[in-house]
Amino acid sequence: MLRRLHGLPGLFAALFLITLAITGAILALAPAIDRAAAVVPAAGEVSVAELAGRVVAHYPGTEQIARNPSGGVIVYYSHDGQPGADLVDPSTGEGIAPYEPSAFFTWIKDLHRSFLLDDPGRMLAGVMAAVMLLICISGIFLLLRRTGGWRALFRPLAGSGGKRLHAELARFAVLGLLLSALTGSYLSAQRFGLLPEPVAPGPMFPAEVSGGQPAPVSTLSALANVDLTELRELVFPYPDDPQDVYSLTTSGGSGFVDQATGELLKFQPRPAASVFQQWIISLHTGEGLWWLGLILGAAALTVPVLSLTGITLWWQRRRSSGQLPDNAAGSEAEAIILVGSEGNTTWGFARALHTSLNKAGFRVHCSEMNALAEHYPHASMLFVLTSTYGDGDAPASARQFMARLGDFRPGERLKYAVLGFGDRQFPNFCQYAREVDTALAGKGLRRMHHVELIDRSCTTRFREWGNKLSELTGTPFSLAYDPLPPPTLKLELVERADYGLAVQAPTSILRFKVSQQGRRRRLLSRARKALPTFEAGDLLGVMPPQGQDARIYSLASSATDGILEICVRKQQGGLCSGYLHGLKPGDQIDGFIRHNPGFRPATGNTPVILIGAGAGIGPLTGFIRKNTERNPMYLYWGGRSSQSDFLYQPELGRYLEDNRLTGLNTAFSRSEERAYVQDKLRQDEIAVRQMIKAGAQILVCGGRNMASGVKQVIEEILQPLAIDVETLRAEGRYLEDVY
Repeated sequence: MLRRLHGLPGLFAALFLITLAITGAILALAPAIDRAAAVVPAAGEVSVAELAGRVVAHYPGTEQIARNPSGGVIVYYSHDGQPGADLVDPSTGEGIAPYEPSAFFTWIKDLHRSFLLDDPGRMLAGVMAAVMLLICISGIFLLLRRTGGWRALFRPLAGSGGKRLHAELARFAVLGLLLSALTGSYLSAQRFGLLPEPVAPGPMFPAEVSGGQPAPVSTLSALANVDLTELRELVFPYPDDPQDVYSLTTSGGSGFVDQATGELLKFQPRPAASVFQQWIISLHTGEGLWWLGLILGAAALTVPVLSLTGITLWWQRRRSSGQLPDNAAGSEAEAIILVGSEGNTTWGFARALHTSLNKAGFRVHCSEMNALAEHYPHASMLFVLTSTYGDGDAPASARQFMARLGDFRPGERLKYAVLGFGDRQFPNFCQYAREVDTALAGKGLRRMHHVELIDRSCTTRFREWGNKLSELTGTPFSLAYDPLPPPTLKLELVERADYGLAVQAPTSILRFKVSQQGRRRRLLSRARKALPTFEAGDLLGVMPPQGQDARIYSLASSATDGILEICVRKQQGGLCSGYLHGLKPGDQIDGFIRHNPGFRPATGNTPVILIGAGAGIGPLTGFIRKNTERNPMYLYWGGRSSQSDFLYQPELGRYLEDNRLTGLNTAFSRSEERAYVQDKLRQDEIAVRQMIKAGAQILVCGGRNMASGVKQVIEEILQPLAIDVETLRAEGRYLEDVY
């Protein structure tokens, strides 16, 4: 429901909203342009009396002096019977340039306020402001659901492509868009009588004035008591009429000034409703707050991109959740596939399963989890493939599943298997899939296979899951699906450093550059750089020979280093690791970059504790290399032998010398000490606890068993602080990249 409230109004109103946004961004420049053209003395430097005296000296026919919200002073005068208006310098009274409202900005303002359609257009613009308000509010709640709450709203976002761009831009612009939409809706509601509009009648013209000889305007006491920053308008009396008066309007109110005595007459303060109204106008237009205008303009410029990415995501979601070929009716199907997806990735895996089961001779029905039927009379197998949204929530196509499950009547033969998709960087990895598995078991269904969890759409795990199901069901089928990877680069090995042969743990540091062939191809596409943008901790996908699935390795370098560096341990029987270890300088591979923003050290001077073992040291060393600001950074790392597989030993020594690395603590399991990285953490328990108490962030990289042991030790260290690892994880202070 929330997604529909967010998406459908945006789809129908996109063109109007883009028009409002672009014209609003242009209008937001006006206050800054006015400010740049004006001379603005400091508060207390020039009084209205001084200003008026200086202006009259240069413009004897002065009729009115006005100060615009951006601080510019404008004089309206008559010369030889011809009216004129100039922007003046208040410190001298001299003219800066003729003043005339911009015809271009006037036309843009009319387009923004009414689409050039007068009152019907103004009403339409007001409706669009309300639509934008609805989109902003629903968008905030969707962002909170995706990130896992207010505390996680400003952490790095997972994902890539249009979906991530949409979320990143929304996070940047939502407050500015919300302010514009809220104030615009308020002003439109006032114009059409839905809200009261403040009435501020001016003071009554004074019944009596002195009628004496007019004094020089620069000597009038009432004007001398008003600072220029408070002036809004000063209207001069009619020439040669001693009964006329000056009309003065300030930020605090309005009144009259006797032109002979300088006395302030009939002054009336501005009512609070009028002050509030002016603030609403300033917050909407940026008038008087030129810097806010630029912020609102920048936020408005995101609307065309947000509209395009939003429409694209809607279309992808609609297309991906559409009917599949050979999709049997639920009442006739022998196998049921239910899909929970926030985007379209999970549907691709569901299609692969649907195709394989069809080829194996089954009648298969596939639909979203929200479409769970009350009964599937002929089905013997139920497959649930679901992602998890944000911090453990149901994805869009599964939000009604739990409610519908209450009315579900499973047949006696029906068995089920749940496959969860997620990202281990999120605290509640595949939490919704776990909940679905538990709920189905609670309905009395029997498991065909225990719940399987897939990290970052790993195609290998998907294929292994299919093989296991084929074995359990006695049905020969195989699953093969690979989401379209990013375009590959041709990479050339330029350097390698080998370790660990003596302890049967061959590990190599491999450094690649884009090959000349790849560089020529990129030049032909007018790419400016040979390498794409990436940071240490991002991922390099390597395409093994014989068309196997890509293998993912954490990068130990950043694009600014000019190389792609990975640290790879050769696994027994490992196809890709064996392939990489067999490379010689000059050999080429195909690879692609996958960003991993959820695994980054925090910026600032709070301590960062890096923990790893084996090849997990790669990205950690990359973080240290980039620590050019010398913020406190400590590394705990475990290997087998200091003589054989002390990875990055020369580099770490240099980083200690130049203070990019504050402290290094190593553990070697095949040394006399026979220590593991967990042991070193226990030895430094007090220091580690003090750093965590001071706000330290912990990053763990390496094998799953090591990461599990480290987590247990950190839990022990945290006990006196009355917090746990999950608390740190929720705060973005405990990050893992494990395999």
